[in-house]
Amino acid sequence: MSAGVTFEAVVRRRRDAADGVVVLDLERSTGALPHWSPGAHIDVVLPGGIERQYSLCGSPTERGTWRIGVLREREGSVWLHENAHVGSALRVRGPANHFLFAPTAGRSYVFVAGGIGITPIVPMIEAAEAAGAEWTLLYVGRSRSTMAFVDELEAQYGPRVEVYAADEGRRLDLAARFETPVTRTVVYACGPARLLEGLDAAMSGWPRGSLHVERFEAKVLGPPVWQEPFEVDLMMSGLTVTVPPERSVLDVIEEQGIVVPSSCRVGTCGTCEVAVIDGDIEHRDSVLSPEEQDANRSMMPCVSRAACPRITLEL
Repeated sequence: MSAGVTFEAVVRRRRDAADGVVVLDLERSTGALPHWSPGAHIDVVLPGGIERQYSLCGSPTERGTWRIGVLREREGSVWLHENAHVGSALRVRGPANHFLFAPTAGRSYVFVAGGIGITPIVPMIEAAEAAGAEWTLLYVGRSRSTMAFVDELEAQYGPRVEVYAADEGRRLDLAARFETPVTRTVVYACGPARLLEGLDAAMSGWPRGSLHVERFEAKVLGPPVWQEPFEVDLMMSGLTVTVPPERSVLDVIEEQGIVVPSSCRVGTCGTCEVAVIDGDIEHRDSVLSPEEQDANRSMMPCVSRAACPRITLEL
């Protein structure tokens, strides 16, 4: 099923997973749910047009159920906490995956999770375990009571799960832990910006491609490289549009009646990804890896821009 198709799912189970975190098990009203892989997320379309992305945190082998963990923090998540009960119908879209985890023979893995960032990591751990890969989880939070799945993970996997709860006086020293690159080790991390920025800095000496992250918040960036208007050729539509400095490519394209699925509009969800045919792109998203940005095969038109006078997109 296309990630752009919206359909109805029903809450079949709800439970509290931590202070401020509820876990919802969703089933499709009619038909089967699409298959997904570790790292995938879905969009939940809420009243008033609000859309929120939630990582799937169950098991891909459970084909009839999607599980999401919802932290009560923003307008959309508050609505779900107050209104998503057993039997409630939700409009959902997906799955999509810009944080794909597929274990590779001979590699070991370090998973780093901060708070609700544990949700995409849980199915990754299951996949690593099934593949017989070596792995360690570094789980950071304010307190154990706020850390979803912490008891289950410790009970199931023992010392491979390292818990750094601030109220217990444990602090993860990223600089010391990741100072020395480890051969054939890959790090997958999800959590707040401060954690991911610290990890990125700590791993600056590691081989390129060693760190994969999923961000909840958009990167803070300076002014665009190309600060003049630029043209965008829409190959399939046969149109050319001009994007001024103060507007996004996505906004200008939508004015022409061209439908591009979108959600966050700040470069964190990957919903609006489009193929790049020609031209240099300044990638300002928080989704594509550095390698994917260098390849220049796609862009997020909600935030990314041309780095030259003219680009061509497959639209």
